[in-house]
Amino acid sequence: MNYCMIKAKKSLGQNFLHAKGVLNKIISCSNLAMGNVVLEVGPGKGALTEQILQTGAQVIAIEKDARLIEFLNEKFEDQIKNKQLILLEGDALEFDAKKLKLKKYKVLANIPYYITGALLRIFFEQAIKPTSVTVLVQKEVADRIVAKGKNGKNKESLLSLAIKFYGMPQKIMNVSKNSFNPAPKVDSAVLFIETFDTKVGLSAELKNKAKFFDLIHRGFAHKRKVLRKNLIDSGLPSDLVDGAFAGAEDLHINDWLSLVEKLY
Repeated sequence: MNYCMIKAKKSLGQNFLHAKGVLNKIISCSNLAMGNVVLEVGPGKGALTEQILQTGAQVIAIEKDARLIEFLNEKFEDQIKNKQLILLEGDALEFDAKKLKLKKYKVLANIPYYITGALLRIFFEQAIKPTSVTVLVQKEVADRIVAKGKNGKNKESLLSLAIKFYGMPQKIMNVSKNSFNPAPKVDSAVLFIETFDTKVGLSAELKNKAKFFDLIHRGFAHKRKVLRKNLIDSGLPSDLVDGAFAGAEDLHINDWLSLVEKLY
């Protein structure tokens, strides 16, 4: 199949990454090594896939576009034959680590902007979570995710707090829109998230997950109200939320975890 004949589908949010420097940075920050198992979402024309394979890692790639499945089967015929690359046609929003029998794996993805939040949520809500996630997202989304509450330039959000509950996000680099074909309307960023080991990391996850997410949704119910007002309006007794006079977006992840311990 002719590489140049495959045009990006706007309906699938396709923007093919071609900048070599960005590809190399994604590989290096992901700390890939021989024997690693990598889940790649949206391999597209295989630019990132090729770089991952060169590290000696095994790749399980999920692609929704049937045209690209045919192209990738031709491009990586040898790697597919020796099972270094497993190519799956499907929707990453239906990803299930258990069904794929994944035990320890990393995620690398150039994902459509419009499913960023949903896809990150799916990764971290897996019974078997990835040890790390490296994704290309909109620059402003990356900036919000790595926000540091009232002491930072950007405010916290439901998405940033949810990700910080499961892992430590870092913005690795900004990526010009000209690094893609076709070029999107906005610049991107490489976001690296190292997942907490629940055995030694954020132990609150095991016992307070439902409470934490219930609380932050209450807290962000009305952005213009101070946190105390939001929590009281949601039904929590006023004596339990005394002192919560900051805005929900100004609180750090540790502040929220402390509130969970106090309120529940």
